[in-house]
Amino acid sequence: MNVSVVLFTSDLRLHDHPPLRAALEGAREVVPLFVRDRAVDAAGFAAPNRLAFLSDCLRDLDAGLRERGGRLVLRSGDVVEEVCRVAGEAGADEVHLAADVSRYAQHREERLRHALEARGVRLHVHDAVTAAVAPGAVTPAGSDRFAVFTPYFRRWSQEGLREVLDAPRAVTVPDGVGSEELPAHAGVSEGLAAGGEREGRARLAAWLRHGITAYEDRHDDLAGDATSRLSPHLHFGTLSPVELVRRSRAAGGAGAEAFVRQVAWRDFHRQVLAARPAAAVADYRPRHDDWRTERTAHDDIAAWREGRTGYPIVDAAMRQLRHEGWMHNRGRLLTASFLTKTLYVDWRIGARHFLELLVDGDMANNQLNWQWVAGTGTDSRPNRVLNPVTQAKRYDPDGAYVRRWVPELAGIEGAAVHEPWKLRGPDRAVGGYPDPVVELSEGLARFRRARGLD
Repeated sequence: MNVSVVLFTSDLRLHDHPPLRAALEGAREVVPLFVRDRAVDAAGFAAPNRLAFLSDCLRDLDAGLRERGGRLVLRSGDVVEEVCRVAGEAGADEVHLAADVSRYAQHREERLRHALEARGVRLHVHDAVTAAVAPGAVTPAGSDRFAVFTPYFRRWSQEGLREVLDAPRAVTVPDGVGSEELPAHAGVSEGLAAGGEREGRARLAAWLRHGITAYEDRHDDLAGDATSRLSPHLHFGTLSPVELVRRSRAAGGAGAEAFVRQVAWRDFHRQVLAARPAAAVADYRPRHDDWRTERTAHDDIAAWREGRTGYPIVDAAMRQLRHEGWMHNRGRLLTASFLTKTLYVDWRIGARHFLELLVDGDMANNQLNWQWVAGTGTDSRPNRVLNPVTQAKRYDPDGAYVRRWVPELAGIEGAAVHEPWKLRGPDRAVGGYPDPVVELSEGLARFRRARGLD
């Protein structure tokens, strides 16, 4: 065999890359290919922040390949058409691809297999590339997926992980395969983090040295910002989840165990979506909600998006999202609960807004986390409501996180910043900060009526 193609998707790295390793072992020359998918753009998933991060990733991947004598081939268009075209130009016998879980990815794989087979080209799909434990690798008796996290995690923890692969020393790309220019970096969030494998590996090394030990105790500390911030690198695959779990376990301790559990949540959602692709847009467990929508709750939704709800912890998190294209996980829970439970707005509206801004906007994690909070997903307590004031006092006790992101309240000391309406009066103005869009008791009563809990 002389030539293989490696189609990069959500695995934009050289370290621990099974499709690339298999292609290099089976062929004299390899075409590393990325296709800018017009169908993804047309569906609205190519958000500016993710495109900017993607640009960094592609440039870094190309640089890493060039250091090894190769290069990245970039094309735009229909993925199946472009892969077949490149395979024909290179005279390739095989195409290697990492498995993925969305309905679109599964359809893409099926189309690609049929099109390549018609041309006499074999497609090899590799598991455990974008997940630590591949969807379907562990299943309960009588079902194709786990619907509850805790039993899934027990089985997941017992599963043996494959060995981590080194980055290749050399990559030879055949002549005559043309490439488009690499895209420019152009995001919308001022504080957007840099992308690319080098950046991801540097962040991982720093996290293992200085952050993971305290993770169990500090991961909910909003002001402390004590999470790894590795989620964008997992989303784009600039870090291997298998390597991440192995190196975290090697670090040892309660912090590492708690961190690995969060990686398992990611795999849990992927195995749910792989088995139930419709959960990306439809209730996993319907509660017969008559949600408020853009038509019936326009002003409340706008206030939530803009960080002007009158609840400082919610507004701080929403402003962090807009500025950084990222949000602390506790903030994600609070803002999602506020939209779906306190404002009783359809979770799909919130999930869509997050996907427009989140650099780590992942179809499985984003949609199924929103469903978990909305009570239509896998949460065993679907009617729980997170009180934003109580949560703020617990996870931002001195108000530092709120003051960082809501400058109108910067002059209020301590936990009083979480209830600014109590400070209003002729001598205690609160800098133009709005009144709450709804009383918490009113929102709770509306939700309970809607769910038939009263």
